[in-house]
Amino acid sequence: MRLLAFTLSLAALLSTVVPAASAQELPVPGVAPARDVPGAKEMPSTTLVHKVVFDMATANPKDTPVHPMLSAVARYVNTLAKVGVPAANRKIAVVLHQGSTDYIMTNQAYRARHDGQDNPNLAMMQALKKAGVDFRVCGQAALARKIDPKDITPEVQLDLWALTTIIALQQQGYVLVAP
Repeated sequence: MRLLAFTLSLAALLSTVVPAASAQELPVPGVAPARDVPGAKEMPSTTLVHKVVFDMATANPKDTPVHPMLSAVARYVNTLAKVGVPAANRKIAVVLHQGSTDYIMTNQAYRARHDGQDNPNLAMMQALKKAGVDFRVCGQAALARKIDPKDITPEVQLDLWALTTIIALQQQGYVLVAP
């Protein structure tokens, strides 16, 4: 009886784990999607276009290797992919401004301003861009931080102002996610 209960428990556990082949196919390597929830009613639709804009306005919390908002974006993208939402139906944007503005800089430019430290978010931003995420930076914040456009990493689009970008994306049907 115990063996049967153990076997059933193990089978249930294994059915919720993403197979290794599927994990390799996730758009953002190294980031786990949301875990399966047996019986969950609300699931991402595989037929809708998921238009989401993430508002990223803060610096990394102390001792955090990657900004929590970027980690959330990566998990969301991988979750959509895991449940079968096609890449064409994943329209995700991140607008950086205020305290997160420096993260749009190339590693060389970032190091020059931050005592030789590497840009802690650049690798994640590059992985997200490769997965189809659109990055925008507030031009007003870039001006205020005296960031030369040539020092902006190619993954990021320079816009006039974060407010105009967020409003424009919402007018195009994007849902705003802000902390």
